[in-house]
Amino acid sequence: MTVSDQHDRSGAARFAGRSLLGLGAVLVAGLVFAGVLILVMSAWPPLRDVDVGVVDSLNAAVSERPWAVTALQLVTDLGGAEAAWILLPVAVVWLLIRRLPRLAAYVAVTGLGAAVLNTGVKALVDRARPVVDTPLLETPAAGFPSGHAMGSTITYGVLLLVFLPVVPVRLRRSVTAGAVVLVAAIGLTRIALGVHYPSDVFAGWLLGMLWLTVTAVAFRSWRQEEGLGERPARERPAREGLAPEDRAALEPAPAHEAPLPAGWVAVAVLVTAGVMIWGAFVGLGLLMTDVLAPVRQVDMAVIEWFAQVRTQTLTPVVVAVSHLGSTIGIVLALLVAVPLALGLTRRWGPPLFLVVVTVGETALFLAISTVVGRQRPEVDPLSAALPPTSSFPSGHVAAAFATYGGIALLVLAWTRGRLAYLVLVVAVLAVVGVALARVYRGVHYPSDTLASLLFTAAWLAACWWAFRPGRGSPSAQDHAGPDTDQGARTPSPASAVRSER
Repeated sequence: MTVSDQHDRSGAARFAGRSLLGLGAVLVAGLVFAGVLILVMSAWPPLRDVDVGVVDSLNAAVSERPWAVTALQLVTDLGGAEAAWILLPVAVVWLLIRRLPRLAAYVAVTGLGAAVLNTGVKALVDRARPVVDTPLLETPAAGFPSGHAMGSTITYGVLLLVFLPVVPVRLRRSVTAGAVVLVAAIGLTRIALGVHYPSDVFAGWLLGMLWLTVTAVAFRSWRQEEGLGERPARERPAREGLAPEDRAALEPAPAHEAPLPAGWVAVAVLVTAGVMIWGAFVGLGLLMTDVLAPVRQVDMAVIEWFAQVRTQTLTPVVVAVSHLGSTIGIVLALLVAVPLALGLTRRWGPPLFLVVVTVGETALFLAISTVVGRQRPEVDPLSAALPPTSSFPSGHVAAAFATYGGIALLVLAWTRGRLAYLVLVVAVLAVVGVALARVYRGVHYPSDTLASLLFTAAWLAACWWAFRPGRGSPSAQDHAGPDTDQGARTPSPASAVRSER
């Protein structure tokens, strides 16, 4: 074994060790946040006693000292939404000027996603803020998690990841330590000012670190897809100076094909996509429910028209079509499609793609409908018992699109000839039929079904990218070139700034 080979293996081992350590830290942070969330939602008495006791003690000590209140307010403002809306857009503009659009997109997506995630979790938990003897700030929104703690973690964490390379080496530790101290101080000010419990702040820090990590990993894959940067040195020596066919011959043949080509990067991309889809359609649902009166008028006019054209002959047919999007219909479709996908392709990616698409769609539907809470149409529904979920969006339509649309995509990728197009036509008819059936039965507005189609299409696209279930299919082999190199990889997002110096 040469010295170069030993160096490459030791570097790979160090990278694997760091990756496992980072993954473990993320999992631990996620489990701790889930634990805090459960304790808060169940109003666990010991946690409640500690929260109330700490807030009361600090509020009593601070409220008697006006200078302390002023100082705390100055520090807390550094973690507010106003600070984030100033710092992050300036960073985005600077990166665009420096011709680093991927880094600019990373900063923008992480910042916007943080606002969406915090607002959504607040709405889901709906925890009241502390009641103190001497109120020092007026904060009408829910308390869990702390937006200042989460926002400051993400804002200053993003700025560190992106701009630390332009800081002189001798100052980097001091800058990092200063950012950590500032984030900690901002969180503590929220407790001292009596607007958050300690568990709110702790959860905000945890959720901020989780979101920052997920988006950083997801962004890393975007740069890899563009083929930017240099391949790590350990991958270069054996390939430099070789012809394309020789380089291809050096590629080891894997014993099996991983379901997720990008590994944990793909998981991070799916989580990021899910949060962004959730936030976008929660906002759309709230607009349709409370703001956009013309949409409501059109919705109601269509619902009333369908109610008038109901017939005893048509209704049984519509009810049967509606069952294609029910839980039983979707489960039966998956019980058939998943084993077939595994048996025909002999790969884990296609069947897992179908499962994740359907499960993820269900989770998104429940999360969106819980926050929006739109009332169902005020007509006589053709259903004995409606589920407690809100009208927006339609779970039946989303489930049908995710399942039958996912099956159609796999058939198009793995099958040639008319059969693929026949399956596509059947899938389209099934989804459209379920959408019309839900409106006909008076359980959903037309805008509910349209929103379901849109958010499911976005989720399907994200899952298709993550799983690449068409790898190894005849069409993929037809388009494969002689050089199978997938492009160069790059280090962390911050390295792009370093290369610009």
